[in-house]
Amino acid sequence: MGTTRRGLVSQRSPRFRVFCAAKPEMVSKVMGIVKQQLALSDDATLTPESKFADLGADSLDTVEIVMALEEEFKITVEEDNAQNITSIQEAADLIDKLVGEEGKAA
Repeated sequence: MGTTRRGLVSQRSPRFRVFCAAKPEMVSKVMGIVKQQLALSDDATLTPESKFADLGADSLDTVEIVMALEEEFKITVEEDNAQNITSIQEAADLIDKLVGEEGKAA
């Protein structure tokens, strides 16, 4: 349990989330892949915050998006991580991290 500023015990457990915003080029590539996988028009407006579900994606569509991202970037996304990807930004951040790890391993 975490504590609040007044020293009271918070009922929420502390969550640590590392946020490293992916490069704009990465976000743009992910947007292109999402548009292609969901058969969205070229003029469809996407933002990094766009949620796959809001774009009409079901769970199968999300799996196909992740598979397309794996193929494009030559990475492997673990199932646990894949289940946590719900937006373009989350996908881009994870890919950026995995591509960086691949580069360090090489």
